[in-house]
Amino acid sequence: MRGGVHGAIRRLGRAARAVTLLAALAACGACGPAAGSGSGSGVTLQFWAMGREGEVVQQLAADFEREHPGVRVAVQQIPWTAAHEKLLTAYVGGVTPDLVQLGNTWVPEFVALRALEPLDERVARSADVKREDYFDGIWETNVVDGRLWSVPWYVDTRLLFYHRGLLAAAGYETPPTTWDAWLDCMRKVQARQPAGRWAIVLPTDEWAQPVLLGLQAGSTLLKEGGRRGDFSGPAFARAARFYTGMFKEGLAPKASNVQISNVYNQCKRGEFAMYITGPWNLGEFRQRLTPAELAQWGTAPLPGPDANTPGVSLAGGASLAVFAKSRHKDEAFALLEFLSRPEVQKRFYGVSGDLPPRLSAWDGPPLGGDERAAAFRVQLQRTKPTPQIPEMERIAQLVAERLDPVIRDRATLESALAGLDADVDRVLEKRRWLLDRAAQGPR
Repeated sequence: MRGGVHGAIRRLGRAARAVTLLAALAACGACGPAAGSGSGSGVTLQFWAMGREGEVVQQLAADFEREHPGVRVAVQQIPWTAAHEKLLTAYVGGVTPDLVQLGNTWVPEFVALRALEPLDERVARSADVKREDYFDGIWETNVVDGRLWSVPWYVDTRLLFYHRGLLAAAGYETPPTTWDAWLDCMRKVQARQPAGRWAIVLPTDEWAQPVLLGLQAGSTLLKEGGRRGDFSGPAFARAARFYTGMFKEGLAPKASNVQISNVYNQCKRGEFAMYITGPWNLGEFRQRLTPAELAQWGTAPLPGPDANTPGVSLAGGASLAVFAKSRHKDEAFALLEFLSRPEVQKRFYGVSGDLPPRLSAWDGPPLGGDERAAAFRVQLQRTKPTPQIPEMERIAQLVAERLDPVIRDRATLESALAGLDADVDRVLEKRRWLLDRAAQGPR
């Protein structure tokens, strides 16, 4: 994935270290003029966009400028690897842009800094941004403390890529829909696999899989209003037992991403039958597999814990936010509205491959007839956000770190989850202090 959650996943360590700066940054009370200045009688909007999106959005900005004479859009393309630090530095220096693309896992952090403009009133008046036309779980990632701070720009989530032939040989013409059936399917596939081949691949250094399974099981991950970890609780413990059990049964290799040589070559050779991944791999599979090889791979929503509980997944992607210190908030929101139009989002998908957050943008071509993308539309209606707190990215990484020794038979699940809760409680120590202090009221 080029951005959003996937980009954040690969930068968890750096983002987590930056979270520890929140209190100090807020204390700076950075002031000064916002970036974006008028050019003669016109307005120059500063728009910071990340990665590939920063490149292709410039093609759309020209149409916005034609609709809004006197407004010029200056797009600054920022690599995802540098984006988080650059945004924090801009905030401290008082030189933030007018409009910004934020991975939606970053939204709570910048809300805590009071860096963003609330958008509730503007959206309520907007003819282009319609709340009811967005995937619910994705929209909720932009709501913090009951207020809307950004609007989804593109979405991603994870679901099941599966090898049709390997599942059919195991007696599954269609993918399983419950955990019990999933486990049965994996066991039957594994029984037919030669040595060195697997029913499923689950990189052990990725937190997304155990976290989404925890959400499926009904875990809130945190308790006491986000003050402490709840990973030892029965819901997450059930999910973690299911997750680690796949490794203990030999259904998945005990391998991290760096130990998996080339997942696409492994797909071609049928070295595994299932893979939990996201929409960025729709394009990658088309590019790296021949038509015959690609025909063997389908997509399906994730199985759920039981027949009455559809499998949810993570609500990911990137959003558009207006900085509080922007001098051109009206024009910045107008650009946000333009980029939110369904027809513009279809064009954006065509040049970027990023899935649109608007339901109406999935109707008709290019997504309407795409069989593999159709499963994402279903899954995107079954998503949940992780807790909306700035520390969540660091906490998510701790999940992978604590479960890895369980997978490798170096720790028990009970001790790992107890240790995870202790780790999380330490991460949240400052949060507890701030919340408790706020609850006491002014002194």
